[in-house]
Amino acid sequence: MYQFNVRVYGLLINDDRELLISDEQEYGMQFTKFPGGGLEYGEGLIEGLKREFVEECNAEIEVINHFYTTDFFVKSAFNDSQIISVYYVVNNLSPLNLSFKTIPFDFDGDGEILQAFRWIKLKDLKVEDFTFPTDQYVAKLLIDSI
Repeated sequence: MYQFNVRVYGLLINDDRELLISDEQEYGMQFTKFPGGGLEYGEGLIEGLKREFVEECNAEIEVINHFYTTDFFVKSAFNDSQIISVYYVVNNLSPLNLSFKTIPFDFDGDGEILQAFRWIKLKDLKVEDFTFPTDQYVAKLLIDSI
């Protein structure tokens, strides 16, 4: 029996029309995605997204609106589960206290699991900026909406 893996992500756009993206290294692989991650058992989507932003960005957010939910089959890059991703437009409720990078995969330190954040101008956004198919599709939707 195959399992479903529900993921939830935030599209955070600042006042300079830049989108927050996350470069990560895990499972021996480097990838770029939107901030967010896996829903934990017993969580609702918005609760899970808020938890992910606190864990990853040390930031509280408010959800503005739903942007997209996966409507095509996506197999996980890490196991045999089917990925269902939900994307929301979000705002940070206080300034982000992160070290922002300008170069992809410019991690501080070493380790098995690494993460770095970058801002990318919406006008410069490309589908190829993202690793995974659903994030690429969402990037295309964002580009088309500009």
